[in-house]
Amino acid sequence: MKTDELRALQAPLKERYRSSPESARITLRAEGRLGQGVTCSVSTAKALVAAGLHPMTGGDGTAACSGDMLLEALAACAGVTLAAVATALEIELRSGLVKVEGDLDFRGTLGVAKDAAVGFSHIRVRFELETDEPQERLDTLLRLTERYCVVYQTLAHPPEMSIAAG
Repeated sequence: MKTDELRALQAPLKERYRSSPESARITLRAEGRLGQGVTCSVSTAKALVAAGLHPMTGGDGTAACSGDMLLEALAACAGVTLAAVATALEIELRSGLVKVEGDLDFRGTLGVAKDAAVGFSHIRVRFELETDEPQERLDTLLRLTERYCVVYQTLAHPPEMSIAAG
């Protein structure tokens, strides 16, 4: 996509959101259905994904791990955001790879050690970009990608959360 095409797509949206801020607010939803054994099937935009236990918690590896899915969502969001920012700034990228890693101690999830956190202790996002752009422009690209990536910002600044049955 070219810079002018992206601007043309987003200009009317930006104007509407400026003049009517409430029109920019939506509630995204996800739904999962409990399945056989210890699984939960989640409908994505493209497929039904069966999530289950990671092998380090007793799973057999045939179902997706929700921790992997979280990292995959971050990789997808960061990649799309980087591509959009690069387009907007007219930064030429010949190719790019997004690598996301997260450190996890399964003792927390399994209740083996109370001092072990449940969840990721550290997540790293790394871009491998093929470009001739100067480092200063790449630094701007990364700073703006971090700023505008929804999943990254949500993880970095967690929202209020709740859990209920009903």
